[in-house]
Amino acid sequence: MTNKDESKHRSILQRIARNAMLGKGLMPDFSPLAIEELNGIKDAITKIDGTVKDLRNLLWCSIDNDDSLDLDQLTVAIPNPGNSVTILVAIADVDAIVKKGSAIDDHAKNNTSSIYTAAEIFPMLPEKLSTGITSLNFAVDRLAIVVEMKIGEDGSLLSSDVYRAMVNNRAKLAYNSLAAWLENNGQMPEEVGEVKGLEDNLRLQNNIAKKLKSLRHAHGALDLDTIQVHPVFDGDNVKEMEVDKRNTAKDLIEDFMIAANGVTARYLVSKNLPSLRRVVRSPKRWDRIVELASEHSFTLPLQPDSKALDQFLLSAKDSDALRYPDLCLSIIKLLGPGEYVVELPGGNSEGHFGLAVKDYEHSTAPNRRYPDLITQRLLKQAMVGQSTPYTTEELTALASHCTQVEDLVKKIERMVEKSAAAMVMESMIGKEFDAIVTGASEKGTWVRLFQPPVEGKLISGCDGMEVGHRLRVKLVHTDAEHGFIDFKRV
Repeated sequence: MTNKDESKHRSILQRIARNAMLGKGLMPDFSPLAIEELNGIKDAITKIDGTVKDLRNLLWCSIDNDDSLDLDQLTVAIPNPGNSVTILVAIADVDAIVKKGSAIDDHAKNNTSSIYTAAEIFPMLPEKLSTGITSLNFAVDRLAIVVEMKIGEDGSLLSSDVYRAMVNNRAKLAYNSLAAWLENNGQMPEEVGEVKGLEDNLRLQNNIAKKLKSLRHAHGALDLDTIQVHPVFDGDNVKEMEVDKRNTAKDLIEDFMIAANGVTARYLVSKNLPSLRRVVRSPKRWDRIVELASEHSFTLPLQPDSKALDQFLLSAKDSDALRYPDLCLSIIKLLGPGEYVVELPGGNSEGHFGLAVKDYEHSTAPNRRYPDLITQRLLKQAMVGQSTPYTTEELTALASHCTQVEDLVKKIERMVEKSAAAMVMESMIGKEFDAIVTGASEKGTWVRLFQPPVEGKLISGCDGMEVGHRLRVKLVHTDAEHGFIDFKRV
């Protein structure tokens, strides 16, 4: 690398990401054995047998980020006589190509997910697979695991099933343009107009997704809306940090995926097989959440209650929509992280506090998340009445490993994001900003600026600071190499 290249932000961030991964035991590159295996994989499997339904005639579409090439799921709505609607979610059959114990699988198991850093994506599976052979790409036949859900008029699940099918993506849609149309703020995407019946189907999907969300919130699901940022590059240099905004299309997919993940968990229970659950336990720092609510003139019960917490959040959103994402970030920090646990037949998992669902696992993104690939293998065995492909000891070890590595991956992604933010902030040293405390522990106190939306460490004036407190800070130091952005309280 020349000195000129090294001075470019993108090159620096790529080097930082790779070094961070290697330092935490993750693999930025695929092994020679994995590459050899990959070279032996020529094409997708398109043969249909008696165990695979042919659903290629349905109005399947993918809805994802504008630049996504690893398409894990397709959706379609089928109206029924009466007022119910059947929602189908097709999930890429990655296991058909990536076999347990293969070198490619070993790489995926080690990293446990694709790693999305500011300047480079490190895919869990080789791109030949994740964006090609195992991706549900436009206008190609692909094997899939289909989650079928019959939804009642009130958003309740009337019946469900899981089975294998051959599908064909009729339209590759992007969140932002689709949301603009659904929200009446933009033109109908060209891809929608090219497929007869897809316009009505998408409006029906959106209607059902809203009903699913409403019912979840009636049961206490939390309406959490945090500020997610990503760097905007001008050539190879970071120009600014941009906020990723929620929209109707993102909500649609989120609501369908939450419902599908619940169905797959219960399907494994019905087949007397173990499952890899995703849980967020009842919050240990509920006392601080109660205190935070009281600062907003809202009284929460002394024991954790997701319905009451959701009512507080809705009230706070109505009274101060601008600061609401920062309140949500504070609540998320206090709720604590999610983790993977093994649910054995007859078990009683703790469930997901934030989603207000008891039966929940990750199953809808097997191209980029290893727990989903594990679940897919369990589902396929369950469909044919065979025993689990994993021993209880294996699953327990994998659950622990995936939880631990997920934390490492988040730290790497945040660190590289902070390095990018430090590059943006280095010309602003000495300036003052309004901020909110996002973390407070023995390790230190962290704050997020309201504008620009970056996070850094409070190195002085930390006394008495708690998550959710607002303050005025001055930028005193940046270090892009280490991702440091340091403030002092004014």
